Amino acid sequence: MSAYQNGNNPFGRFSGKRADDTVTFDASGRKIKKKPPFKVILAAVVVIVAFFLVSNCYYVLDEDNYAVVTTLGNPEAVSDAGLHFKIPFIQQVRKVSKVIKGMPIGYDAETGESIDEEAIMITKDFNFVNTDFYLEYMVSDPVKYLYASENPEGTLKMLAQSYIRDTVGIYNVDDVITTGKAAIQSEIKEKLTERMIREDIGLSVVNITIQDAFPPTTEVMNAFKNVENAKQGKETAINNANKDRNEKIPLAEAECDQIIKDAEAQKEARINEAQGQVARFEQMYAEYTKYPLITKQRMFYETMEEVLPYLKIIIVDDNGTQKFLPLDSFTTAGTSEAAGKASDAKASAAGSENAGSTAENDSQE
Repeated sequence: MSAYQNGNNPFGRFSGKRADDTVTFDASGRKIKKKPPFKVILAAVVVIVAFFLVSNCYYVLDEDNYAVVTTLGNPEAVSDAGLHFKIPFIQQVRKVSKVIKGMPIGYDAETGESIDEEAIMITKDFNFVNTDFYLEYMVSDPVKYLYASENPEGTLKMLAQSYIRDTVGIYNVDDVITTGKAAIQSEIKEKLTERMIREDIGLSVVNITIQDAFPPTTEVMNAFKNVENAKQGKETAINNANKDRNEKIPLAEAECDQIIKDAEAQKEARINEAQGQVARFEQMYAEYTKYPLITKQRMFYETMEEVLPYLKIIIVDDNGTQKFLPLDSFTTAGTSEAAGKASDAKASAAGSENAGSTAENDSQE
């Protein structure tokens, strides 16, 4: 062995290393590694165990999950989000999702292909129909979901298929394909919800919908599509007719009210006019009884004021020459019209004069 192997390093006192830190080599000149002391190994084991214990004494729960904490076989549900502590190796934690999940019935969700043993059903009128349903559910009790049933989703699907077939079997094929979908969905949901409450396996039904319903043959499917289109056209026509009616009836009622209001206004105007004429006549008659001659002359002058502007004055001299004031042509149409108005005015004036004389005679008597 070399002097270095024996630890006789002539520079050892000046090397800055302790005697225990001397590097040793084997016969081939390779370094010989020293094994770590037992205390170092023990410290490393303690650190690892402590880290493992600390990492297993808590868990973090978010809003989308439940936590089921099992303490010596006794489960307890935790729903509050945040940081929670547990006893390592004694308490076990399993997380259960709160979100709504979906389950296709009658078809494959990935490929969209129909599953005949789930989709084909018999209706009340002994027709075959291919129906696809989509079931939405969620976990209502995480403890019962984990421990009350071995396969809660399988139980839910089996019960859903049973009630779907039972409900579709009491409807005609026409209702299943066209107008009865809403009623079928509501009835299945009600029955399935009541059954899941009785089973009490921690699942609740959120909704169930008919994705598609059609006859298993192409010819029958086309016929039903034509029937459905005709029914939709019928509903559209009815809705349009109702819309037209709802628009025209208020318009007609408004016009009717306007006509009635105009008639009432015209009636009131005529009544007021007649009452005014009666009152005017009564006032005039009262004045006439007091002063017949003056009233008669005043009435004559008022009438002439209305008539004279429309009169044509014709002057005939001794030679038989006719002069018109104002000078108008015989061919104008206004001449005859003016003459007619003049004659009417003269007749009215004569009538007024006769009426006045009669009233005067009556008053004198």
